[in-house]
Amino acid sequence: METLLPFASQSVGSRHRRIAEQFDAVNYDAFLVTSLPNVRWLTGFSGSNGFVVLSQDRFVLVTDGRYRTSAADELAAAQCPAELLIPTEFGNELYETLLGSFESVGFEANDLAWNKHRSINDAVPNVFLVPTTNVCETLRRVKDDGERNLLARASAIADEALEAVLPMICAGVTERDIAAELDVRMKKLGADDSAYDTIVASGPNSALPHARPTDRPLADGDLLIIDVGARVHGYGSDMTRTFVIGGEPTPEQQRWYEAVVAAQQAGVAALEPGVEESRIDSVCRSVLADFGYEDAFIHGTGHGIGLEIHEDPVLSTRSLGTLHSGLVITVEPGIYFPGVGGVRIEDAVAITDSGCSTLTNSPKTLLPSR
Repeated sequence: METLLPFASQSVGSRHRRIAEQFDAVNYDAFLVTSLPNVRWLTGFSGSNGFVVLSQDRFVLVTDGRYRTSAADELAAAQCPAELLIPTEFGNELYETLLGSFESVGFEANDLAWNKHRSINDAVPNVFLVPTTNVCETLRRVKDDGERNLLARASAIADEALEAVLPMICAGVTERDIAAELDVRMKKLGADDSAYDTIVASGPNSALPHARPTDRPLADGDLLIIDVGARVHGYGSDMTRTFVIGGEPTPEQQRWYEAVVAAQQAGVAALEPGVEESRIDSVCRSVLADFGYEDAFIHGTGHGIGLEIHEDPVLSTRSLGTLHSGLVITVEPGIYFPGVGGVRIEDAVAITDSGCSTLTNSPKTLLPSR
């Protein structure tokens, strides 16, 4: 595999302004951001404790003393203009200082815990707390050049890790052994971590879409699903490949595989700006229906990826949105036969002005090459 190119510096720059610009149209004059992925998107801060207060006149990141140095370094590296505040205590006085001058404050209703909401309300009883949903998440759907660069690098690392691990895939090796080797390889190749719990599922376990690796040894004739992603500077890739162990597939396994590959290729080919999100799901389902496997496809066709491994948009029969340039999504049809096995093929794909570009490029071959 070619040597990975260095990625561009990740700048969060003026992202906070995109939220502040909305204040005239909403019923609050400041915004409290508590979701850590959203905090990171706004500031570059990667710690485990922190929140952001954002208004027309102030942009502040609040965290604790453990991150005094690293938070300052991350703000600088991300070219983020936020003020860094390290309070001695996280109590009523802090919330009164930060929020007490506003008439109303929006908060992330899907993230802020009930007891924390009560604490803030007690600290600033005269401030109206306004529940919001998907304020940052909607803006995060479209990835900028730096984000796409990081997602491409994470995808390339997962590709290279899988290529390196293929020689060990044979009868007798356990699912857990393969998963562990993939995780180690990705870190050695420069990933911060795995993007999610690596899935290695063999034989009947491959009929479970979100199976966890077990101590089950691979056996000749097994179908093997490997679902693997790397995380680079917070951004995670997502890819799935399916193999058969120990020689030639059965005619039935071959037909399952051909059906899923055809569905996945049709779904990717349909990606372009202006297409309804639900259209991608229906295209994949239509191909599987032609093979007679429509009832074996039991999950959605794909999802956005970024700082979280499942982001908007979701590609399913219930999707209501439209694809546009800048989205990075997965296309991952699969079919599953309980107690027997399953097949899933997945790529991460960036939507471009003229169509799409596939970020994950591991070969789609039923037999693991060596």
